[in-house]
Amino acid sequence: MSMFDRLEDTLRRYEDVTAELGNPDIVTDQDKFRKYMKEQSNLAPIVEAYTEYKASKQNIEDSLQMISEESDEELLEMAREELADSKKKVEELEKKLKILLLPKDPNDDKDIVVEIRAGAGGEEAALFAAELFRMYSHYADTKGWKIEVVNADETGIGGMKEVEFMVKGQGAYSVMKYESGVHRVQRVPVTESNGRIQTSTASVAVMPEAEEVDIQIDDKDIRIDVMRASGNGGQCVNTTDSAVRLTHYPTGIVIYSQTEKSQIQNKEKAFALLRAKLYDLETQKAHDAEADARRSQIGTGDRAEKIRTYNFPQGRVTDHRIGLTLYKLDKIMNGDIQEIIDACIAADQAAKLAKMGEE
Repeated sequence: MSMFDRLEDTLRRYEDVTAELGNPDIVTDQDKFRKYMKEQSNLAPIVEAYTEYKASKQNIEDSLQMISEESDEELLEMAREELADSKKKVEELEKKLKILLLPKDPNDDKDIVVEIRAGAGGEEAALFAAELFRMYSHYADTKGWKIEVVNADETGIGGMKEVEFMVKGQGAYSVMKYESGVHRVQRVPVTESNGRIQTSTASVAVMPEAEEVDIQIDDKDIRIDVMRASGNGGQCVNTTDSAVRLTHYPTGIVIYSQTEKSQIQNKEKAFALLRAKLYDLETQKAHDAEADARRSQIGTGDRAEKIRTYNFPQGRVTDHRIGLTLYKLDKIMNGDIQEIIDACIAADQAAKLAKMGEE
């Protein structure tokens, strides 16, 4: 099926969905109504671009006809300009439509669970992990997303050995999935007395939040322990059995949640994190079975891959996957990471388009 056959099918489907949304039976069925609204929302950008494309193609035909029939030089010049503009627009829209028709990651619209762990570098690695958490928190604020910490293992001087948090917001996974991997920092640590530059690392794992329908957890596979929360917390947190630890026997995954005062809330967060990790394991298995696809996609590659270096002496951040270097480290550490993410998305799309061209 050609691209334009697919576009015509998409247009017909959009019209059908729009008609269904006007059906009183659908309006009263909230589940169906939400399903159709989501489908309409997903199809709308393609239909808008295709409608604009067809209008530009018609403008080309009209301009050519005017040029062949018109003798007035001023009108001819206007027609030539219109022709050039429309040809440029058609070229741009063809590229846009190819990208819009790329297979969509089914997880892109999901909320996410992020896990940051300090790696090599001791206390300095923990400080860097905490800075990455602040960077993502500031970025989430600019997007209007909500962050909920599930668990944080903090050090005495402001570092984090580990932090797990949920991010709730439209399209969170579609954007943040490019942050998975090993982040490396090069700088003189505050704990270093002789001024030597040290290299430390922290790993970031971004997982789509899984619904209960995505992952079924058998009660016999789970042990639930409750205990008093530890670490920094209010009096109520530390004097009640509010913290929850889940142990998943088949995988050995252990989840600890203590940030809420309510045991019920901590349990809900712990199960949400466990579902995300189990779903992530299944996704990783699928990617391993499709090694070529995994290598061709930015952001869904090996979790052990070093993806980015933050060089403080030079004020430089380099993303190694796409060869991008930016000299605005302070802004990036304050959450200004959109330029890096946009470049990753563009590289990912280019790789997928190239792969489609080979098939």
